[in-house]
Amino acid sequence: MIARRLRAVVATMLAAASMAASAHNFHMGIADISYNPRTGSTEIVHTYTGHDLAALLTNLYGRQFDLGRPDSEAPLRRYVEKQFTVTDKDGKSLTLQWVGAKVDADSIMIFQEIKGEKLTKGSRIHNALLIDFLPSQRNTVNVETDGTVKTLFFDQDSIDQIAP
Repeated sequence: MIARRLRAVVATMLAAASMAASAHNFHMGIADISYNPRTGSTEIVHTYTGHDLAALLTNLYGRQFDLGRPDSEAPLRRYVEKQFTVTDKDGKSLTLQWVGAKVDADSIMIFQEIKGEKLTKGSRIHNALLIDFLPSQRNTVNVETDGTVKTLFFDQDSIDQIAP
């Protein structure tokens, strides 16, 4: 009896999270990738809607997530590191260091860096963040290479792109 009630509560929570994720019609994220000459590293700053990421994590792990709590960072990090990757023009995977995350009422900013490297033209960016969960998700990535900024768009039909 208790197990049946527990399953009903979990199912209700997952349904509520799914409804929250679809509460708005347009799902988008943005990332900026730029080289910092002061540190010698490429910095990546992602900005996503907080409740979309919380709903995704709730769906993946079957429990509620408050992205402002320290115990939510590890699952968020695992997801981001799986869904956002960069390889150099020769296909070698670049190590993205997790710097941290900043959460406010509406959004979450995620900070990563590629230590000691400058992203070059021809690097491949894989961005499937939230695209696996929200079919209408569209991610914009502004990439700075050689002092110029180019914008790439990622969606279900295009999750891998070459840096201009």
